[in-house]
Amino acid sequence: MANLNFPPLMVELLEKFSPSDDTNLKPLQIEDNTVFIFYLKSAIDGAKLHEMLIKPFFEMKSNKSFTFYIESLPNLTKMQCGEYLLIEITKGYVLLAINDAFYLIDIKLVNSMALQQTLIEPTVYGPQTALSEDIETNLNIIRQRYHEPTLKFDTHALKGKSHKTLIIMYDERTVKQSVLQNIQEKIENLDVPLIQSTGELQLHLNGSKFSLFPITILTERPDRISYNLAAGKVVIMLNGSPQALIAPVVFFDFMTSMEDNYHTYWITTFTLILRYIGLFVCFVLPAMYVAITSYTPDIPRTELALTVAGSRVGVPYPSFIEVIFMLIFMEFLTEASIRLPKAISATATTVGGLILGTAVTEATLASNIMIIIVSAVAITSFVIPISEMSFSIRICRYLLVIYTTLFGMMGLILGSIWLLMFLVNKRSFGEPYLKVYWRSDRKELEVQSKR
Repeated sequence: MANLNFPPLMVELLEKFSPSDDTNLKPLQIEDNTVFIFYLKSAIDGAKLHEMLIKPFFEMKSNKSFTFYIESLPNLTKMQCGEYLLIEITKGYVLLAINDAFYLIDIKLVNSMALQQTLIEPTVYGPQTALSEDIETNLNIIRQRYHEPTLKFDTHALKGKSHKTLIIMYDERTVKQSVLQNIQEKIENLDVPLIQSTGELQLHLNGSKFSLFPITILTERPDRISYNLAAGKVVIMLNGSPQALIAPVVFFDFMTSMEDNYHTYWITTFTLILRYIGLFVCFVLPAMYVAITSYTPDIPRTELALTVAGSRVGVPYPSFIEVIFMLIFMEFLTEASIRLPKAISATATTVGGLILGTAVTEATLASNIMIIIVSAVAITSFVIPISEMSFSIRICRYLLVIYTTLFGMMGLILGSIWLLMFLVNKRSFGEPYLKVYWRSDRKELEVQSKR
């Protein structure tokens, strides 16, 4: 087999797809008859390949008979050249060489039966299927959505006891090499006894276990992965985990939903504004309540100040204890809604919230205004599309309440500035976290303009 002369076209294709590990250039040989096949393992149906090409070849008596058989196949497609040929192969076509003739045969694999519906990032419009726990299936899904020959797969085996297969995916044409090298070095230097999920991998890639804000996005959506690959980002997949990591990220990535790509400009702009207002409300409102009621009640209109003061008549605790008390109970309800089975979580949390709110106000442990504020904070917390950022903002909200409790309105301002400075100095694999566009060139702008 070592003496076989592989067709130059196939050797050239193999080099162009390098270093992807899912390329396969294979000779089929029996007596004096030899043919060559070239395909991407993640894009084709292996069983169909065997039944349609490999098995008939060994049953035929000559290359001539096999050629007649191939030319009679309904899946045979007109041979393409250059860039078109590369794209067709990424779609799941097999390139077959018999003597000096080449044939392009459609044997694509479309994995749709084993896929689950999106649970973490649901959308009304757009694709509804999520990734699978099988990494080969996930590669096939991405191949069927992203038909670029420059898409590369870099395969690694994790150290430790799991020995899981990890794949770094990127578009060679758009990826930023410094970011890719940074990620590859971090993966190679990982020395953790056991990693079982992509979420766990994300914690180790963050660099510090005390890191509050994520520097990668955990996603289950193939369309989000394709979109970010086109923008030049790197995707990390782990076998056995139905999510993937996207890196590097900027803060504003966490505020975008894939739903934005499926609406008109004005609808997308409107929903984005709503999200940022929600972010501001859920972050600032509890601390502002403490600042106004305890330190500077003269800031709002007199009527509003009297209403707030009147609602707090009989409440025995200062406003910051009232706020923390209610926020913690809201966290309990949120956790319960996540952990309980779906069939009872909505009922349990709704009834729990109603009973708790009524009981607390009747017992004068919190004011009516506080109930309204906690409800507003709870609702606005869920407008952040990526839940990891929502968790980070929830923790920052408590820190801001503590700042405000200690220093009043000045603490609210200082706490907000502290958060802003922290984000300005933060990096995601060497890229600024608060950058409006993570690339300084025009490529990302071009991707966004094509939405």
